[in-house]
Amino acid sequence: MRTLIVSFVLAAGLSVQAQPPDMSQVQIKTTKIAGNFYTLEGQGGVIGVLAGPDGVLMVDSQFAPLGDKIVAAIKQISDGRIRFLINTHVHGDHTGGNENIAKQGATIVARENLRTRLLKPAPLANGQPGVPAPPMALPMVTYDAPLTIRMNGEEVRLIPVPLAHTDGDTMVYFPTANVIMTGDFYRSTGYPNIDRGNGGTMNGMLAGFDAIMALGRPDTKIVPGHGAIVDKSAVAAHKAMMIAVRDKVATLVRQNKTQEEVVAAKPTSDVDAKVTGATPMTADRFVGQLYQELKSSR
Repeated sequence: MRTLIVSFVLAAGLSVQAQPPDMSQVQIKTTKIAGNFYTLEGQGGVIGVLAGPDGVLMVDSQFAPLGDKIVAAIKQISDGRIRFLINTHVHGDHTGGNENIAKQGATIVARENLRTRLLKPAPLANGQPGVPAPPMALPMVTYDAPLTIRMNGEEVRLIPVPLAHTDGDTMVYFPTANVIMTGDFYRSTGYPNIDRGNGGTMNGMLAGFDAIMALGRPDTKIVPGHGAIVDKSAVAAHKAMMIAVRDKVATLVRQNKTQEEVVAAKPTSDVDAKVTGATPMTADRFVGQLYQELKSSR
């Protein structure tokens, strides 16, 4: 249970005392997005499923206690075995189910930095050490350059996004299905989360938004780590919002304001109403992350 609590805290940005939801009550929602590509929604990050005669390819695995429900949902889509699991980044609501899926015979594929952080996780907010992932949860295939997996009539393109939400992010492009999965470096709900403790950076996240817009077509479905599916115009608007808030924070940093003063100035106030799912907690966290990066670069 302690591992689950830690994973949920890291994923949700909650205090160390926060308790995880009752996973026994979580239901898995399956949605056909295009052709033989589906999404699964339960608790945590969205899962992608590519099904077909070559077996199943998954993107992300949510939390470990949902493993049986996730496998059952996949079996409603395909009777083929799960052959590959791609992790978009290290957080527990995207990697917590890795061990369960590996036991189904899947090969886990991810960035080298992600594997390192699963082995040696960053300290928790209270300074306690993170909990290393079990051996079966670790990626067996790692990469730091674009990688293509060809199966089920699709060229699944794994595209590294350096130093964005974390230092191990991957964008997954399904050109035939016309779908891009972003993991959490782009979320269509709430403010961006630059996880500086896991190597994330503001400029890397902005570059990631540019990569989505350069790769996607006008009708490409952008499947974020959290939130509704959007098109790339929504990503462009998200980037513009981030730049606007960054510029306000930068002005306050140049005035030698402290982080507490910058957060109290509410530099997101002009855009709060426009950000779906925005909360004071995610706004203040985002402003603090921008402050720390801008301050450190002076």
